[in-house]
Amino acid sequence: MPYPEPLVRPMREELTRLGVTELTTADEVDRAMQAAEEGTMLAIVNSVCGCAAANARPAVAMVRNLESRPDRAVTVFAGQDLEATARLREHLAGIPPSSPFMALLKDGDPVFVLERRHIEGRSASAIAGDLAQAFETYCGPDAPEASGEIQTPDVAPKSAPDGVPSTFRSIL
Repeated sequence: MPYPEPLVRPMREELTRLGVTELTTADEVDRAMQAAEEGTMLAIVNSVCGCAAANARPAVAMVRNLESRPDRAVTVFAGQDLEATARLREHLAGIPPSSPFMALLKDGDPVFVLERRHIEGRSASAIAGDLAQAFETYCGPDAPEASGEIQTPDVAPKSAPDGVPSTFRSIL
Protein backbone atom coordinates (compact mmCIF):
# COMPACT_ATOMS: atom_id res chain seq x y z
CA MET A 1 0.00 0.00 0.00
CA PRO A 2 1.54 3.35 -1.05
CA TYR A 3 2.30 6.17 1.36
CA PRO A 4 -0.31 8.95 1.40
CA GLU A 5 0.44 11.54 -1.28
CA PRO A 6 0.20 14.52 1.12
CA LEU A 7 3.00 12.93 3.16
CA VAL A 8 5.39 12.47 0.23
CA ARG A 9 4.59 15.59 -1.82
CA PRO A 10 7.15 17.82 -0.05
CA MET A 11 9.78 15.09 -0.42
CA ARG A 12 9.03 14.79 -4.14
CA GLU A 13 9.28 18.55 -4.54
CA GLU A 14 12.74 18.64 -2.98
CA LEU A 15 13.96 16.96 -6.18
CA THR A 16 11.53 18.24 -8.81
CA ARG A 17 12.24 21.88 -7.92
CA LEU A 18 15.90 21.09 -8.76
CA GLY A 19 14.86 20.05 -12.26
CA VAL A 20 14.77 16.30 -11.61
CA THR A 21 12.03 14.70 -13.72
CA GLU A 22 9.56 12.65 -11.75
CA LEU A 23 8.54 9.28 -13.19
CA THR A 24 5.36 7.79 -11.75
CA THR A 25 4.55 4.98 -14.19
CA ALA A 26 6.36 2.04 -15.72
CA ASP A 27 5.88 3.56 -19.19
CA GLU A 28 7.57 6.78 -18.10
CA VAL A 29 10.50 4.76 -16.74
CA ASP A 30 10.76 2.81 -20.01
CA ARG A 31 10.83 6.05 -22.02
CA ALA A 32 13.47 7.56 -19.72
CA MET A 33 15.64 4.44 -19.96
CA GLN A 34 15.30 4.49 -23.75
CA ALA A 35 16.38 8.14 -23.79
CA ALA A 36 19.32 7.22 -21.54
CA GLU A 37 20.74 5.00 -24.31
CA GLU A 38 22.54 8.18 -25.43
CA GLY A 39 24.34 10.43 -22.99
CA THR A 40 24.15 10.37 -19.23
CA MET A 41 21.32 10.14 -16.73
CA LEU A 42 21.13 10.17 -12.94
CA ALA A 43 18.36 7.85 -11.73
CA ILE A 44 17.24 8.44 -8.14
CA VAL A 45 15.02 6.26 -5.97
CA ASN A 46 13.58 8.72 -3.49
CA SER A 47 12.34 7.64 -0.05
CA VAL A 48 10.63 8.87 3.10
CA CYS A 49 13.49 7.66 5.30
CA GLY A 50 15.67 10.02 7.29
CA CYS A 51 18.82 9.30 5.27
CA ALA A 52 17.03 10.43 2.10
CA ALA A 53 15.93 13.64 3.82
CA ALA A 54 19.19 14.45 5.58
CA ASN A 55 21.70 13.08 3.09
CA ALA A 56 20.53 11.96 -0.35
CA ARG A 57 18.25 14.79 -1.49
CA PRO A 58 20.53 17.53 -0.10
CA ALA A 59 23.49 15.90 -1.91
CA VAL A 60 21.60 16.14 -5.21
CA ALA A 61 20.94 19.83 -4.49
CA MET A 62 24.63 20.42 -3.84
CA VAL A 63 25.72 19.06 -7.24
CA ARG A 64 22.93 20.41 -9.44
CA ASN A 65 24.95 23.31 -10.84
CA LEU A 66 28.29 21.62 -11.46
CA GLU A 67 29.83 22.12 -14.88
CA SER A 68 30.11 18.35 -15.41
CA ARG A 69 26.71 16.83 -14.71
CA PRO A 70 24.35 14.32 -16.31
CA ASP A 71 22.32 15.24 -19.37
CA ARG A 72 19.16 14.39 -17.44
CA ALA A 73 18.05 13.34 -13.96
CA VAL A 74 14.96 11.31 -13.10
CA THR A 75 13.36 10.06 -9.91
CA VAL A 76 10.86 7.47 -8.72
CA PHE A 77 9.48 7.34 -5.19
CA ALA A 78 9.82 4.04 -3.33
CA GLY A 79 6.71 3.22 -1.33
CA GLN A 80 4.61 5.55 -3.47
CA ASP A 81 5.27 5.01 -7.19
CA LEU A 82 5.28 1.24 -6.84
CA GLU A 83 5.03 0.37 -10.54
CA ALA A 84 7.64 2.93 -11.59
CA THR A 85 10.07 1.89 -8.84
CA ALA A 86 9.71 -1.79 -9.74
CA ARG A 87 10.32 -1.03 -13.42
CA LEU A 88 13.43 1.02 -12.72
CA ARG A 89 14.78 -1.84 -10.63
CA GLU A 90 14.04 -4.25 -13.50
CA HIS A 91 16.14 -2.06 -15.78
CA LEU A 92 18.95 -2.16 -13.23
CA ALA A 93 18.93 -5.95 -12.86
CA GLY A 94 21.85 -7.27 -10.87
CA ILE A 95 22.01 -4.21 -8.62
CA PRO A 96 20.40 -4.90 -5.24
CA PRO A 97 17.27 -2.82 -4.66
CA SER A 98 17.56 -0.16 -2.00
CA SER A 99 16.13 3.20 -1.15
CA PRO A 100 17.31 5.78 -1.23
CA PHE A 101 19.44 4.90 -4.23
CA MET A 102 21.19 6.66 -7.10
CA ALA A 103 22.66 5.33 -10.32
CA LEU A 104 24.56 7.26 -12.96
CA LEU A 105 24.02 5.76 -16.39
CA LYS A 106 26.15 6.38 -19.45
CA ASP A 107 24.76 5.33 -22.81
CA GLY A 108 22.22 3.16 -21.00
CA ASP A 109 24.67 1.33 -18.73
CA PRO A 110 25.10 1.97 -15.01
CA VAL A 111 28.61 3.26 -14.33
CA PHE A 112 28.27 4.53 -10.74
CA VAL A 113 25.89 3.48 -7.96
CA LEU A 114 25.07 4.78 -4.51
CA GLU A 115 23.09 2.23 -2.53
CA ARG A 116 21.48 2.95 0.82
CA ARG A 117 24.58 1.54 2.52
CA HIS A 118 26.67 4.26 0.79
CA ILE A 119 24.22 6.97 1.91
CA GLU A 120 23.09 6.07 5.41
CA GLY A 121 25.31 7.50 8.14
CA ARG A 122 27.28 9.74 5.76
CA SER A 123 26.98 13.48 5.34
CA ALA A 124 25.26 15.11 2.40
CA SER A 125 28.54 16.80 1.50
CA ALA A 126 30.39 13.45 1.40
CA ILE A 127 27.70 12.01 -0.87
CA ALA A 128 27.79 15.15 -3.03
CA GLY A 129 31.54 14.65 -3.31
CA ASP A 130 30.97 11.09 -4.55
CA LEU A 131 28.45 12.35 -7.12
CA ALA A 132 30.71 15.18 -8.23
CA GLN A 133 33.59 12.77 -8.79
CA ALA A 134 31.34 10.42 -10.78
CA PHE A 135 29.99 13.31 -12.85
CA GLU A 136 33.52 14.54 -13.56
CA THR A 137 34.57 11.05 -14.62
CA TYR A 138 31.58 10.08 -16.76
CA CYS A 139 29.73 13.23 -17.84
CA GLY A 140 32.35 15.41 -19.46
CA PRO A 141 33.06 15.60 -23.19
CA ASP A 142 36.19 13.47 -22.75
CA ALA A 143 34.50 10.90 -20.51
CA PRO A 144 35.42 7.27 -21.11
CA GLU A 145 32.95 4.77 -22.53
CA ALA A 146 31.09 2.57 -20.06
CA SER A 147 33.30 -0.43 -19.31
CA GLY A 148 30.64 -2.69 -17.85
CA GLU A 149 32.13 -2.21 -14.38
CA ILE A 150 30.00 -0.32 -11.89
CA GLN A 151 31.85 2.03 -9.55
CA THR A 152 30.75 2.63 -5.96
CA PRO A 153 32.12 4.94 -3.27
CA ASP A 154 34.96 3.64 -1.16
CA VAL A 155 33.02 3.28 2.09
CA ALA A 156 34.18 0.90 4.80
CA PRO A 157 31.64 -1.92 5.16
CA LYS A 158 29.84 -2.20 8.44
CA SER A 159 30.40 -5.48 10.20
CA ALA A 160 27.36 -7.49 11.16
CA PRO A 161 27.01 -8.70 14.73
CA ASP A 162 27.16 -12.46 15.17
CA GLY A 163 24.06 -14.16 13.87
CA VAL A 164 22.82 -11.22 11.77
CA PRO A 165 22.61 -12.04 8.05
CA SER A 166 24.70 -9.91 5.67
CA THR A 167 21.49 -8.94 3.86
CA PHE A 168 20.80 -6.59 6.77
CA ARG A 169 23.96 -4.61 6.01
CA SER A 170 22.06 -1.42 5.14
CA ILE A 171 20.42 -1.18 8.54
CA LEU A 172 23.41 -2.02 10.73
